[in-house]
Amino acid sequence: MSPAIADPHGTQPVRHLGAKLEDARAVMVLLHGRGATAADILGLAREIGDPEVAYLAPDAERHTWYPYSFLAPIEENEPYLSSALRKIASVIESVVAAGVSRERIAIAGFSQGACLTTEFVARHAGRYGAVIALTGGLIGPPGTKFEYAGSLEGTPAFFGSGDPDPHVPWARVQESAVVYEKLGAVVRVKRYPGMPHTVSREELEITREMLAEVG
Repeated sequence: MSPAIADPHGTQPVRHLGAKLEDARAVMVLLHGRGATAADILGLAREIGDPEVAYLAPDAERHTWYPYSFLAPIEENEPYLSSALRKIASVIESVVAAGVSRERIAIAGFSQGACLTTEFVARHAGRYGAVIALTGGLIGPPGTKFEYAGSLEGTPAFFGSGDPDPHVPWARVQESAVVYEKLGAVVRVKRYPGMPHTVSREELEITREMLAEVG
């Protein structure tokens, strides 16, 4: 298997907006949804508008982190899913190497990016600045036993989603929030009845407030 096939997201660029890493009060890693780009999700950074934050957003190969639903069997989304998780890990590692502690790093995503956010942090437990899942949840088919090692050590976490949503069942959002609570996160969950598949103004404000507490 060629490296490009085995690790499709590995060479994709990481976009940077806002403060320089060495000057930033906090760092926010933003993960875009299916069919979108890093430039798209950085629009959220512009809405947040905090000049003391460095915003980093990796691009997915062909604008998609993994090909099928996050509810599909894990193996059906490989090697893309593992490549996506490695890409996030490489971004976090680069930030830590620049002298930013994990407690000053917030990770946020929308839709497919929100699913990656929750799955990555659960697999790499520790104290993060914040975890923000905007319409997403842990990855795996119905009936998955979500068992992870480690502790989130009081990490603030927000799960927000419309209900019904065409891609993310509300039951999975709730299930993911419960798993995070068991992992030691301080969890806030907000259901938005009838909200389209988008980020609401209230979710944006919650994100802004959580980010203000990081660093």
